[in-house]
Amino acid sequence: MLLPVVGLIALGVSGLVLFGLGTSSVGLVPILVGAVAALVPVLAVLGAYLWVDRWEPEPAKVLLLAFAWGACGATITSLVFNQTAYVLGELINGDGATFAAVIGAPVVEEAAKAAFIVAVFLRRRHEFDGVVDGIVYAGVTAAGFAFTENIWYFARVFDDSGFGDLSSGVVALFVLRGVLSPFAHPLFTSLAGIGIGLAAMTGRRAVKFAAPVLGYLAAVGLHSLWNFSTTVGTGSTFINLYFLIMVPIFAGMVCMVVWQRRREQRVVAAQLPEMAARRWIASSEVTLLASLQGRRRWRRAVRRKVGEQAAKAVTGYQVAATELAFLRHRIAQGTAGAHADERHAKLLEALVAARQAAVDAPGALKAAGGVRRS
Repeated sequence: MLLPVVGLIALGVSGLVLFGLGTSSVGLVPILVGAVAALVPVLAVLGAYLWVDRWEPEPAKVLLLAFAWGACGATITSLVFNQTAYVLGELINGDGATFAAVIGAPVVEEAAKAAFIVAVFLRRRHEFDGVVDGIVYAGVTAAGFAFTENIWYFARVFDDSGFGDLSSGVVALFVLRGVLSPFAHPLFTSLAGIGIGLAAMTGRRAVKFAAPVLGYLAAVGLHSLWNFSTTVGTGSTFINLYFLIMVPIFAGMVCMVVWQRRREQRVVAAQLPEMAARRWIASSEVTLLASLQGRRRWRRAVRRKVGEQAAKAVTGYQVAATELAFLRHRIAQGTAGAHADERHAKLLEALVAARQAAVDAPGALKAAGGVRRS
C-alpha cells in the first residue's frame, strides 16, 4: 500500500510544481485560457481511445492513473531532461534548442510516457491482453502529456498575441494542435504500446524483448521527424510530413485497431460455447455475448424494461465473461504466465458472482429473451 500512496503524492507534487512554474512564467489568466483550449482536443482523444477499449474496458482507476502520469509525472520528468538536452546541444553545436527539440525531447518524452505502459505490463500482467491494451494505455498516457503541453503552448501564445485569428494567437495554434494534430503525441506513443502489446501476445523471448524496443524506437523516430518539421523545416516540410507520413501512419493505426477489435471478438466468440457447455454461462446468452451489438441491445432492453441497476449488473456480467474468455485463450496459446490457474479460478468466481448479481436483478437475464439475435 505504501508505494501507490507515495506515487500519488509524487504526482500531486509534480502537478503543483508545473502549475507554479506556469503561473510564475506567464500568469494565472493565460494558464486558465490554455487549460480551457487544451480541454477540447483531449476530450476528443480520450473519447476515441475509450471507444477502442469497449471489448474489455481497462480499470478506470488505472486509466486515470495513466492520464495523471502523462499529465504530471512524464511531463515534469521530460522537463528536467529536456533542459539537460538543451545544455548538451549548446556544448555540441551551439544550438541547444534544435538539439533538444529534435533529439532530446523525442528520446526522453517517449521513454517517460512508455514507462507507465511497461509498469502496467510488469505489475498488472493480467490486465494486458495484447495490442489493443497497449494502444489504449499509450493513448491515454500520451493524452495526459499532450494536455499539459498544450496548456503551456496556448498560455504562452495568449500571453504574447491574445486570442488572435486564423493566422496568429490562440485561434491559429488551436487549429494546428487541436484540429490538425490532436493525435500527434498519442500516435507516437501508441507505436511503443503496440510493441509492448505484441510482447504480451507471444511466448517467444526474442519477440518479448525486440518488439517493445522497436516500438519505442519507432515512436522516437516519428516524434523526431514531427519536431524537425515544426522547428527546423519550412511550411512545405510540415505539409509534406503531415500528409505523406503522419496521415498514412494514422490511417494504418486505425486499420490495425479495427483488425485487432475483430480479432478480440473472434477470441471471445470462440471461447463462449465451451463456457456454456461447462454451464458457466447460459447457452441462450452465447450469441448475445459474442458481439458488441448484441451486448449493447441486451443492456438497452434491460435498462428499458427493468432499470439502470439491472443494466449495470448485466454490464458487470458481460465484462466478467470477456475477461475469462481472454484468459482461457491465453492459456491455450501458452502466454498466460505462471499463475494462470490461480487467475482462472478468481475470474471464474467473479463470473459466477457477476451472473448471480444479474440474476438477483429482477428480469435482467429474462430480458435477454426479447433481444433480437445477430
